[in-house]
Amino acid sequence: MTLAITAAQFNDPAVQDLAWLLFSPDLLSASHAGAPLACPVARDKPEAALSWLAALDQNPAALHAQVYKPSLKRLGLYAEALLEYFLRHGPDARLVAANVPLRASGQTLGEVDFLLHNARRERLHWELAVKFYLHVGEGAAALSDYVGPNLQDRFDLKHDRLLKHQLGLSARDEFASLGFEGPWRAELFVKGRLFYRRGDMPTLPPELAGDHLRGWWLTVSEWQESKRDEVFAVVPRLAWLAERTISDEGVEALSFDATALSAPTMVANYDSSAGNFWHERSRGFVVPDDWPERALRYARVTTT
Repeated sequence: MTLAITAAQFNDPAVQDLAWLLFSPDLLSASHAGAPLACPVARDKPEAALSWLAALDQNPAALHAQVYKPSLKRLGLYAEALLEYFLRHGPDARLVAANVPLRASGQTLGEVDFLLHNARRERLHWELAVKFYLHVGEGAAALSDYVGPNLQDRFDLKHDRLLKHQLGLSARDEFASLGFEGPWRAELFVKGRLFYRRGDMPTLPPELAGDHLRGWWLTVSEWQESKRDEVFAVVPRLAWLAERTISDEGVEALSFDATALSAPTMVANYDSSAGNFWHERSRGFVVPDDWPERALRYARVTTT
């Protein structure tokens, strides 16, 4: 069962995003991630989760109440709210606690994303990250070649922090004093999409899953030269997860002027269909013409 089939069979955008979070491919390779990967739904037995999602799609009001709060303006918080709803109400796992702060000597050491019991009653600690990185550079890729669009994040730095800090929080002596009976098996829950300069096909680093979701990126000049009569629209940040089908009015409302673009912007390329609706063909980033040079410098910064 492919992600496209899973997400597209639901109508409500929040349910589509939750299905995307549960069924989309991991960004990291199970054999080289550095830690076990979370498995929210048994891939060989997805029926219970799909039936639950189908029922939720018919009546998503309770989901909306949790995930469409004014305070959830960041994509990461929105994704956390989606997963928390599934763990509280879904068919397989059961949530023990979410967003558990860990403090010592008056200082906050970090926050554990999710503690849960799965169907086998195992005690699991999940750290969730939903990331969208653009690949820069040439030749064989390294994780440091994947940078955030605003050049404030890099895949190697995020991966390193997950492994060396976040996953270890539930094993610390200070955590045992909080009353959550362990031990906890710490697992990575890393989803997202990686974007490659159109025409580039680098050799992947071993840490990445070969089937990870992909998109493209182009500079403003490159995009203007190549777009022809194709239809593009901006993808709002809280809609970066599942692919969308939008109306004629939606395409018009989300259209953009690339000449005024001052920061990398995620866009979707749409195909028209009967009934005045447009289906997403691909996703990409349009970036300012000077962005690639700045991104390459950021990818090469040595950290200690």
